[in-house]
Amino acid sequence: MEKYKEIERSIIKKYRKDIWSKFIKAVKEYELIKENDNIMVCISGGKDSFLLAKCMQELQKHGKINFNVHYIVMNPGYSDYNHDFILNNAKTLNIPIEIFESDIFAVVEKVASKSPCYLCARMRRGFLYNKAKELGCNKIALGHHFDDVIETTLLSMFYGSEVKTMMPKLHSDNFKGLELIRPLYLVKEESIVAWKKTNELTFINCACKFTEKCALTNDSTSKRNEMKDLIKNLRKINKNIDYNIFKALDNINLNCVLGVKENGQYKSFLEGYEK
Repeated sequence: MEKYKEIERSIIKKYRKDIWSKFIKAVKEYELIKENDNIMVCISGGKDSFLLAKCMQELQKHGKINFNVHYIVMNPGYSDYNHDFILNNAKTLNIPIEIFESDIFAVVEKVASKSPCYLCARMRRGFLYNKAKELGCNKIALGHHFDDVIETTLLSMFYGSEVKTMMPKLHSDNFKGLELIRPLYLVKEESIVAWKKTNELTFINCACKFTEKCALTNDSTSKRNEMKDLIKNLRKINKNIDYNIFKALDNINLNCVLGVKENGQYKSFLEGYEK
């Protein structure tokens, strides 16, 4: 059996409970994919986006919904080594990727070399949305998983002073008609790591030339690692801590919060209190 077929089989069989079923649950529960969708799957080269690509392939082959998929890799200025590494993994996984070029790393190095991560992320998003429009796509799929959701929630609370999370889908504010979806929304990172190890796969962790600089600054990258460590330690006390945080976001009691914000408008609990 060819390696890519073994990899596909592992998703459906060995990791049916921890990956495939949760992928399908998110797609159905959050209505992420509909008939005749034209979806651009963004592949960064890491384990999450490559797993997403394989899940999308399997759903397209065996699911009941008809939809089209483009597997896209944006090259922001990767080294030749990382560029070839991504190509080789795509070949191993039998994913028909398309690579398009950008000059993001070069621009960011000139404009914001001391604090590059925020600008780099924004530029990446812009290039990807433009590519999706070029392809006639109505949706962009990203490989964010369950742990990303929990970490983002805690980052917002601890450093943003607000309760908000990473949503399973959202409409683009700047690109009309485009929607961002996260089909791995319910899949835990430990399951993705286990799938990778079982299939003896190696992916680039981060091909960003600014990673070392980011790690030394007080930015979201280092803070996210802080959240990872915090959750890991909290799990020692309560193994369901991350699930409870997730569930709390779907179970907010508006009678017991000081204030809420909707579409940029703040409303205090005092409004209507006497009523």
